[in-house]
Amino acid sequence: MSTTSIARSDEFLRIADQFKLGALTTEGSHPVTASLSDTAARDTAAALRLLLDVDDDVVRAYRAFVDSGRAAVIASEVAGRLRQGGRMFFTGCGSTGRLSIQLVSIWRDFWQRQRARGLACEPPPADWEDRAFSVMAGGDFALIKAVEGFEDFTAFGTKQIGDLGVAPGDVVFAITEGGETSFVIGTAWKGVEAGAKVYFVYNNPDDILCDHVARSREVIQDPRIEKINLTTGPMAITGSTRMQATTIQLCVMLTVMEMVLRDLLAALEPGGPCALDRAGVPAQFLAQLEEMLARLKAPALLDSLARLVEMEEATYRAGRKHNYYADRYGIDILTDTTERSPTYCTPPFRKFDDEKASESWAFLFVPDADTTAAWERLIKRRPACVEWSEDEIRALVPPDKLDRTLEIVRKISCRELMRFTVGLDGLPYRQLGPGDSAAAIVGGGEVAALTSRDAFLRARLEDARRAGARIGLVAVGRDADLEPLRGGALVPGCITVTAAVPDSGLLLDGVARAGLKMLLNALSTCTMVRLGRVMGNYMVWLVPSNLKLIDRATRYIQKLAGLEYVEANRLLFEVIEYVEPRMKADQAYPPAVGLAVTRVQHGLGNEDAERRLMQA
Repeated sequence: MSTTSIARSDEFLRIADQFKLGALTTEGSHPVTASLSDTAARDTAAALRLLLDVDDDVVRAYRAFVDSGRAAVIASEVAGRLRQGGRMFFTGCGSTGRLSIQLVSIWRDFWQRQRARGLACEPPPADWEDRAFSVMAGGDFALIKAVEGFEDFTAFGTKQIGDLGVAPGDVVFAITEGGETSFVIGTAWKGVEAGAKVYFVYNNPDDILCDHVARSREVIQDPRIEKINLTTGPMAITGSTRMQATTIQLCVMLTVMEMVLRDLLAALEPGGPCALDRAGVPAQFLAQLEEMLARLKAPALLDSLARLVEMEEATYRAGRKHNYYADRYGIDILTDTTERSPTYCTPPFRKFDDEKASESWAFLFVPDADTTAAWERLIKRRPACVEWSEDEIRALVPPDKLDRTLEIVRKISCRELMRFTVGLDGLPYRQLGPGDSAAAIVGGGEVAALTSRDAFLRARLEDARRAGARIGLVAVGRDADLEPLRGGALVPGCITVTAAVPDSGLLLDGVARAGLKMLLNALSTCTMVRLGRVMGNYMVWLVPSNLKLIDRATRYIQKLAGLEYVEANRLLFEVIEYVEPRMKADQAYPPAVGLAVTRVQHGLGNEDAERRLMQA
């Protein structure tokens, strides 16, 4: 063990009490999926059913929110502030940060569609479109790749939302799955300081948070901050809050936004197509969410989804690559694919000109000729990345953190984001061949375009098939819109998953978004489970890229190797030092937890443990 790794472990252990989160409900093991890895090895469809069974917790939590009657109160507060010129801010880290970007893209897409249909109102649609902002730890760059350590600093959250000018009359939804993320708490306190209305949205019981996390207790007990507790229980994969935690948050936030829009349009365009009664929205959303989940669990859908899982699994086992193609739901698939990397230690999206980084397992393309336009298409606005000066950073971090923070910030600019070529200009750098695979993700309204071989989504699937790749299609929409896909005749040779959404009339298609999220979570999770990246329901291939994940990795080593916490942490940092050069270069590397456990179980050094682990 080197002096450097010992020093890093000591540094963490000095503050570990702030990040020991094993007592949180979201960090627990869900009994439904306790034997998930064994089930998935035997029966893919059965494993998918288990994952979706845990989403019953989302429905229960959403029903409790509906029964509370709070949706109407919150919507009235938000609509009232927007009418007075206020703005909405959605803040988050990791999966909640990507949720914040998705929520703003959905809001902006709605107003862009109103402008396109010729809505004339005062203020105009363009003004309303610009009333929503996302504040993600690490900026928009973090939408495609996790930014190391950004969520650990309260000051970073304070600065990012402060730079956007949060002010009295605004509304801040500070969203954190655990309820303890320093960055998000920083945005909440800045909102309070500015005089904004602040909602703290989180997924753990108040008593547990208050007993174990001082920074959470301070927020929860402050009367100036209104709390929206959305506890669902443990996640389907232990600690994987990208699943049920963010699903319930998506449902609740879209419900509030739906009601706000109906409120606004009733005054902006009385009698117009969007001036709908808001009163029944929560009950309607609940009934249709229940029906959507039941449809996702239908045996025929599970069987076709299992085939898609096994297609991706085979691709990755063979060391090949998988492309996703999407338009309307591009932000949804981007969120899911990005979150696989820190959760399961898969190579992140690769920049088109980075020949040293490992090839990405999965990538996304949308129908724009160039990447700049493609990014705007994905998030419905120009990207906003963190591009702080050295003086600004110096004011935020202690001297010993300055050089590392400067290095990180240099890598997350808009210029760097544009090196991820998600437009058609990126296709030459990601050509498919035999052993590869591809899948299109479509909404019901996009199905009709698939009849044309020249349409973007159909053309990409046809290109992939001609190149020798296997192809798949996921379609989410109304029954009538999905009818052309029945029987697989429209796109021959394609594994097709059709998820019919109950006819809703919801302006934001919230149930479709929630249904697609649950489907994609199950698809990607089950694929990784079958690849051996989960033990039982523990994500033993997680990447310890921030203090919360370092604690989680330490606890997993402690549990699986039978070590004390301090000993497990020292071993973790020794392993991190071994794999870190490859981590920073986006090259393939073994999982820190798995490597540490293998070392203990077999009495090996890093190199021998890696060889044994990779051969397993």
